[in-house]
Amino acid sequence: MKLSMPIGYSGNVKQTIDEVVAYEDAGVDLVWVAEAYGMDAATSMGYIAAKTKTVQIASGILPIYTRTPTLLAMTAVGVDVLSEGRCVLGLGASGPQVIEGWHGVPYDRPIGRTREIIEICREIWARESKLNHGGRNYQIPLPADQGTGLGKALKIITHPPRPQIPIFLASLGPKNVEMTAELADGWLPTLFVPERASAVWGHDLERGYAKRDGGLGKMDIIAGGLLAIGEQAEVAKYRDYGRQGTALYVGGMGAVGQNFYNSLFSRYGWESEAHEIQELYLSGKKAEAEAKVPAEFLEASSLVGDESYIKDRLAAYEEAGVTYLNVSPVGPDPLGTVRKLRELIG
Repeated sequence: MKLSMPIGYSGNVKQTIDEVVAYEDAGVDLVWVAEAYGMDAATSMGYIAAKTKTVQIASGILPIYTRTPTLLAMTAVGVDVLSEGRCVLGLGASGPQVIEGWHGVPYDRPIGRTREIIEICREIWARESKLNHGGRNYQIPLPADQGTGLGKALKIITHPPRPQIPIFLASLGPKNVEMTAELADGWLPTLFVPERASAVWGHDLERGYAKRDGGLGKMDIIAGGLLAIGEQAEVAKYRDYGRQGTALYVGGMGAVGQNFYNSLFSRYGWESEAHEIQELYLSGKKAEAEAKVPAEFLEASSLVGDESYIKDRLAAYEEAGVTYLNVSPVGPDPLGTVRKLRELIG
């Protein structure tokens, strides 16, 4: 099992990125650079490439609506050149609140768009011919009757260091997860509970794997949570750090009936809690919403406890198929905690 960490998009981003060098030395294999509606991810990824030597650098994630498919491919090539082959292109649909509210474009056909983007990116990177794509969502070059008629097929100028750059998808819904298992190099689920993952996504993954091209190889699964290692009496409090983020996603990321994370929480079996959290959060009662996040979920979606307990959690994630353990260390010595985890993983 490999080790990854998310890099936040708030606070002192430069200082946070500078710390990646130390985490690389501590054994972190991959870092995820987030993008919401603050700094873009690509700029930070380039900076990380200049500061590091071995760690993989992943966008976590670039929303598919924010860039053309060709620019997504070009961005990945740029990071791959600067990092000498360490880029991972993490993609996701985000949600209508950000896509329509911040970027001002319609949130439509996310699965179809993602499928075409993957096809376009891989064709660009292979560099076998000029790009000609005639899909429902993207037509490249633009048809003459939709523009000036002067567009022509082109081939990317830069020779990518690799003919294929890994594409990891953030997905939650049944059809999206099925497509991920069919096409992606890696899967980045959210609010992951290893003991309940198979019941929620097992059939979706099986359907996708059945259509998967053997040349893609095995799909990586990236999941984890808060990390703290120590005596239970000392570190159990850190699980509560997950309340705010969970309440935000389950309660505030979308309207009633249109919140992917709320639907996931219900599918896990916490249906009444999902309803209460959303109702409270959308009413402006954020603290009350956070209090309703089940302690059972906070424990099941994190790695917080003594070494023996952490080993049990590692076994649970491995049993669920996780290949990259994605952790957010908390406590007085996060770097030391990551080193200890690296030792426990082996």
